[in-house]
Amino acid sequence: MTKIQGSLVAIVTPMHADGSLDLPCLRKLIDWHIAEGTDGIVIVGTTGESPTVTVEEHCELIRVAVEHANKRIPIIAGSGGNSTEEAIALTKFAKQAGADASLQVVPYYNRPTQEGMYQHFKKIAESVDIPVILYNVPGRTVADMSNETILRLAQVPGIIGVKDATGNIARGTDLIRLAPASFAVYSGDDATAVALMLYGGKGNISVTANVAPKAMHELCAAAMRGDVKEAIAINNRLIPLHNKLFIEPNPLPVKWAMVEMGLIPTGLRLPLVTMAEQYHETVRAAMREAGVLQ
Repeated sequence: MTKIQGSLVAIVTPMHADGSLDLPCLRKLIDWHIAEGTDGIVIVGTTGESPTVTVEEHCELIRVAVEHANKRIPIIAGSGGNSTEEAIALTKFAKQAGADASLQVVPYYNRPTQEGMYQHFKKIAESVDIPVILYNVPGRTVADMSNETILRLAQVPGIIGVKDATGNIARGTDLIRLAPASFAVYSGDDATAVALMLYGGKGNISVTANVAPKAMHELCAAAMRGDVKEAIAINNRLIPLHNKLFIEPNPLPVKWAMVEMGLIPTGLRLPLVTMAEQYHETVRAAMREAGVLQ
């Protein structure tokens, strides 16, 4: 199995001003991330605007990412959903396309019980032969998968880890302490990622890496080798970015920042709209402090 660890960018989906996909730009972003040291790419996740792409576009984004990466970097396909059968179908496509793993979000809106979550993820893992990373992000899904449910799922063959986007270090460290050694705990919260990795987390599925890929790679590498001083020094430069990239709901600030850097065109899809002008200078200041904008 491909090793999945380190700085794993939750990559944006580039779109033209009219909202259509910009696949040539996506290919350029993948090349840039490889050159900057990013360790893996999560395609069509929350940051990739998965709720507003069609099923056909979702599959096309996975296919293009896998084909263009061409084994130069692991591709983790966001292929979850709040319908178990639809998640299985999308995950089967990801497997067929050649993705290295799938990221499976906790079902949103329909608010399953802990037993419902367990059965949902278990069925996906049993239905498709691809490494599965669970994704707990209660700030988005409302439903919150408990550590007890995650630890039950850690025993299911094919489920290799969890993206913990709770931002709760106590919960994350408990998972690391109690889970099997083969089960990876990844941070899904840039602001607390360094602490989780210093405790034994296997990486960070990152929004910040979209604009500071080299620094995030270096941060993850330092934290995972236990270099506390270096990890904290890098993180101190990135803290304003970690915070200001969530000044409005993700991915509005990060896509605005990437437009400022000349990396992507301006497109978003409704109901998402461009970040409010009142926040422009605040985000620019954070970008300058991180060294990604002059």
